[in-house]
Amino acid sequence: MILHLVTDRRRLAGPVPLDEARRCLLRQVQYAVDARIDGVIVRERDLEAHELVDLTMAIVQLTRGTKTRVLVNDRVDVALASGADGVHLRSDSIAPTMIRRMTPEGFLVGRSVHGVEEAAAATGVDYLIAGTIWASASKPEGHRLLGLDGFSAIVRAVRVPVLAIGGVTIDRVGEVAAAGGAGIAAIGIFMDDADRQCRAVQLDAITSTARARFDTSGSRS
Repeated sequence: MILHLVTDRRRLAGPVPLDEARRCLLRQVQYAVDARIDGVIVRERDLEAHELVDLTMAIVQLTRGTKTRVLVNDRVDVALASGADGVHLRSDSIAPTMIRRMTPEGFLVGRSVHGVEEAAAATGVDYLIAGTIWASASKPEGHRLLGLDGFSAIVRAVRVPVLAIGGVTIDRVGEVAAAGGAGIAAIGIFMDDADRQCRAVQLDAITSTARARFDTSGSRS
């Protein structure tokens, strides 16, 4: 099972100054590294380039020598400047083949997709993230949902790993596995539910439970 944590410092730390949010986010990343999460996607789109580079460099430093890889959401320039392991592209971003021309060997490239046509056109990627599967805090009711049937159709249409995103909970991990998914990408599942200033929480129990349910459901599909 592949697990990707997508960062959202505002949901994680609340309306606090950047320095405080950064400390909270780095704590979350350390917990992710300790739990052997596969990837951290740095998705802080409102930050200035220099702020994003600085934050990503700090995250990269925490993950060096570990299993966890760091990808930057859509900003290949920031990914290269910070020494990140790859970039995660939006569905409307530039072609992955262009990214390959400007990045070193082994640089990871992922892409978000919302349907079979987008997925089939996303050549040259290492993985896809498909969604939104279920309504979530980031994509509430009324947002277009892919659903499990749409997700399964994408899995069947491509030959790279496909991760589910959007409303994924521990109880739904098994459904993703049964639909043929390779794993999940998520924001909220990796946060404490408690109403406190920093919702970063140790992730060992969460990831262990998710992997166990995924493996059990995947073996039955």
